[in-house]
Amino acid sequence: MSSVKLCSVKLNDGFFMPMLGFGTSAPNKVAKSEVEEAVMRAIDVGYRHFDSAYLYLNEEEIGRAIRKKITDGSVKREDIFYTSKVWGTFLRPELVRTSLEISLSKLQLSYVDLYLIHIPIPLKPGEELFPKDEHGELIFDTVDLCATWEAMEKCKDSGLAKSIGVSNFNRKQLERILDKPGLKYKPVCNQVECHPYLNQSKLLEFCKSQDIVLTAYAALGSNSGKEWLSKNNPVLLEDPVLSAIAARHRRTPAQVALRYQLQRGVVALAKSFNEERIRENFQVLDFQLTPEDMESLDSLNRNIRYFVDPLVNRCDGVLCGHPQLMPLSLCLPHQST
Repeated sequence: MSSVKLCSVKLNDGFFMPMLGFGTSAPNKVAKSEVEEAVMRAIDVGYRHFDSAYLYLNEEEIGRAIRKKITDGSVKREDIFYTSKVWGTFLRPELVRTSLEISLSKLQLSYVDLYLIHIPIPLKPGEELFPKDEHGELIFDTVDLCATWEAMEKCKDSGLAKSIGVSNFNRKQLERILDKPGLKYKPVCNQVECHPYLNQSKLLEFCKSQDIVLTAYAALGSNSGKEWLSKNNPVLLEDPVLSAIAARHRRTPAQVALRYQLQRGVVALAKSFNEERIRENFQVLDFQLTPEDMESLDSLNRNIRYFVDPLVNRCDGVLCGHPQLMPLSLCLPHQST
């Protein structure tokens, strides 16, 4: 049995998800061919969990990379855990399966292992990812996310998605799904920004109490290469506490940041298109942080968010979940949730 299989978490529907995943979102300056090459390198290194989305516009390349590695005998389809996400323009119940079928067509796969609601923010349906009016303001939609969730459940029943979950949900939004009358399947996970500067401890505690896995994106912090990233935040991987712990273990700060999540029971997504870092980031399964290390890393929490969602920035309130305006503070999960 591989170390990846050993380092997996059992989801509340009985399936297993590798705790270390490979993230694939990339700035526009990164060529799609680089994403394809990076996924193939990651499979060669040992990654089996790959995270993408309709929004990332790279599922054709990822699917091609996976199929090439299946063809050359490196992996079987059942070895791969692939996650996609339904974007905000497809949150009307009648559009959810359509979005999934589009992704599967691009991937040339028959199912995804995990399908997530990408954001709890319905947008006007259409071809534009960020629909705007004549004044340049985003156009939102009125959708009850409980109805969206019922459509997600149908995707699971159809076999097009083995497991279903959510992303960027806070506790109140999760509770809305969990308290839905006639709930058939609970979300198996909630994928949110999570790193030592935003450790999401309260949300993690709630998710554990509901048998929902927390998945961390931006687990290594982030650079300012994307337009929706905050430009003035400190660089996580240059933090002196993180660097000192890394030096003691003869590891990189990135390896320590990833190991921190795994030891908290959080699934971590590592993202890099550099061959050496892809390999380094995978080498986090063979060392252990001490309780003192974990306490020191916990103390770094500053509620710093690298990803500042343009959807949230452009409005005073958004239609999230139930068709009613919700305050800005409830749109995305943060430490107070």
